[in-house]
Amino acid sequence: MVNLTNTTFVLGLSPLESWAIFKPLVLFIFGMVIYSVFIFKFYLFVSRRDIFKMDLAQYSRSDHPLLNKTLGGILYLLEYIFLFPLFTFFWFIFFTVFLVLMSKHDLQTTLLISVAVVAAVRITSYYKEDLSKDLAKMLPFAMLGIFLMDMSYFNLSEAIQTFKQVINLWDTLIYYLLFVIGLEFVLRIGHGFLGLFRKKNK
Repeated sequence: MVNLTNTTFVLGLSPLESWAIFKPLVLFIFGMVIYSVFIFKFYLFVSRRDIFKMDLAQYSRSDHPLLNKTLGGILYLLEYIFLFPLFTFFWFIFFTVFLVLMSKHDLQTTLLISVAVVAAVRITSYYKEDLSKDLAKMLPFAMLGIFLMDMSYFNLSEAIQTFKQVINLWDTLIYYLLFVIGLEFVLRIGHGFLGLFRKKNK
């Protein structure tokens, strides 16, 4: 059995010393890859104009087109009444957590910036999805850059203290959530009317 402690490579390099050097490198690479893949999947999803990609045409392929179209419309409304608020809350919390961990703002300002980012991403998705993608990934990757340049910028104890203040701002959270949900409905209705207007002109 080989004793790794006494084993050395050429030029005096040892397996134990190499592992001590490679271990933090491997952890950094693994962490950056996992983080980047998650952000990539996240921003592609949040920046889409049609989040759920629902094909309403499938409900008109039967003997009862009116009934099926009505069912399709109801399911469409349910998605944006129940599912969209859940996704919106997740996005909002996602950006808030990043800002709390990395920024020096107070919680009120952090919540304001988070909801502004989510709203701006949703608005730009109805203009150009490429622009929305760039905006959605800007903040997470900027924070990754800050962390890599200055790890001391991240202060877990301060972040925990900030998170404890969230309960005192629950009403602000609800107002912001309702704002983004209402904004999405306005955007979808406006986009629908604009589409009908374009078809009529053609």
